[in-house]
Amino acid sequence: MLTVLDEYTREALCVVVRPNMNAHNVLDALHTLLMKHGKPEFIRYDNGPEFIAMHPRDWLKKVGIKPMQIDPGSPWENGYNERFNGTLRKEVLYAE
Repeated sequence: MLTVLDEYTREALCVVVRPNMNAHNVLDALHTLLMKHGKPEFIRYDNGPEFIAMHPRDWLKKVGIKPMQIDPGSPWENGYNERFNGTLRKEVLYAE
């Protein structure tokens, strides 16, 4: 599951659910968001393989977005998104 939040407004801009998420899926979602909302100054992300692959990092650099990778094992550095993911799982995925 890929969730993208605006850190200022805390608005959920995107939720993508796939059996397997890879770098190309992430870039497809980010490209769509850039077309709709414009280019952000930075993107904060965790250490998942779909983010740390060379292709997404090169793409961010090419389009002029500063990457902000959180430290491994430090989910509190991405607290808004972690909270959103927990609430989403609780209310949607674990509804039964």
